[in-house]
Amino acid sequence: MYHPFSITKTIATAWKVLKKNFVTLVVYSIVSLFVYEVVDFFNNFIFVDDNRWSQFVLILVQMTVQAYIALSFYKLILILIDKEFYEFSFRDILPSFRMTLNFVIIALLYGVLIAVFLFVNLLVERYLGAQILFKILELLIILFLLLRSIFCVCFIVDDDSKPFESLSQSFAITKDNLFNTLAIFVIIIGIMIMVLIPVIVLINIFGLDRPGYGFIFKLSFYIWFLLTFPFVQVIIMVTYRKLVYSHLDVDDDINETV
Repeated sequence: MYHPFSITKTIATAWKVLKKNFVTLVVYSIVSLFVYEVVDFFNNFIFVDDNRWSQFVLILVQMTVQAYIALSFYKLILILIDKEFYEFSFRDILPSFRMTLNFVIIALLYGVLIAVFLFVNLLVERYLGAQILFKILELLIILFLLLRSIFCVCFIVDDDSKPFESLSQSFAITKDNLFNTLAIFVIIIGIMIMVLIPVIVLINIFGLDRPGYGFIFKLSFYIWFLLTFPFVQVIIMVTYRKLVYSHLDVDDDINETV
């Protein structure tokens, strides 16, 4: 392979994309937060019903809204990366209903998979007792599947791929880069923790974790979210682009990808 995936170049490219478009990404993150809070408000205060079917419908509605927001954010990042090469409008940021549905289907499939693992885990505990090794194996399998399939969302946005097609594509580009992908997500977790630590320290110093300071505590979370969420999403999208170029074994010069 003449164009191997580089973690250093990926993070450097993501940082350049973030610096160029920081305001746009933060504003869109604020809009996303607002939409999510509105949906959460309707869920908690208007649709009050213990009926399982109504709760299931609400979960589907929430998943659909969250999927739409996530896909639109990914589309925005791709457009910002490629904006030097063509003009775009706000309409180009909006994902289609088919894209959203494909994303929801994948989320439901993972939900079923996790439910199966939980059911098997209950059987193991009942008939074999607590099996720590089995739980560790479950976690490793889930982690492996997540790492191999995480970029399926990117293919849905970029290529309008179908659910199983996008999963297959994600598995293909991570086939020879599993540990590189793992390293990228370790870096992502590290960034989130690094930003979170000073927020927690300030909250504890000023005693803002007490019940009377709930609003300020929530505001601190929003600040942490706005500082980390755009960069994390940019890293994921740039990693996706770099992995695709590496898999195709073609040049990914910065002038062509940013």
